[in-house]
Amino acid sequence: MLNIENLSFSYDQKPVFTGLNLTLSPGERIALMGPSGCGKSTLLQLIAGLLSAKEGTLQKGYSKLSYVFQEPRLFPWLTVKQNLEAVLTSKEDATERIAEALRLVRLSDSADLYPEELSGGMKIRASLARALVNQGDLFLLDEPFASLDLELREEISIALRKELGRRGSSAILVTHHLEDAKRFADRIVLFDDLKK
Repeated sequence: MLNIENLSFSYDQKPVFTGLNLTLSPGERIALMGPSGCGKSTLLQLIAGLLSAKEGTLQKGYSKLSYVFQEPRLFPWLTVKQNLEAVLTSKEDATERIAEALRLVRLSDSADLYPEELSGGMKIRASLARALVNQGDLFLLDEPFASLDLELREEISIALRKELGRRGSSAILVTHHLEDAKRFADRIVLFDDLKK
């Protein structure tokens, strides 16, 4: 699914990390933990192809990627439902897929709202729903539960784990919360342990 060897990255000659190694198996879900600023989000962007590594290899064995950024990236001129429709490459079963994704993130009653009408937590949940309808075989999740209250983050993290397990999708969850990592992941990885 994913094999990273001796990966290094710098911003303007300032190294973010060097000699990073990580393997992700098909269907595996890992939680990536480490202090702020150590390069976790940068690694997700490298995997997604939004950044290019200075050196090392990044072998990708997935066909489609679903990415949930730390900050919601919804189209402000579209409703929640329209934001989900925008990423669909196939309209087959679109209504059912959208309804199921919104149900999973507890936003069924908010489908016709615009992003400006949503709270921060609702925007993140809408971003999660959009990733689900995109139907990637690799999910990159950057602190997707951080703005949710304790009960909701537990409920949605468990529901998301079950759904990705049902699909056989792999995932990398970046989180600072050990309980989220334990609920969601098959394996918890400390970022510093990935480096030589």
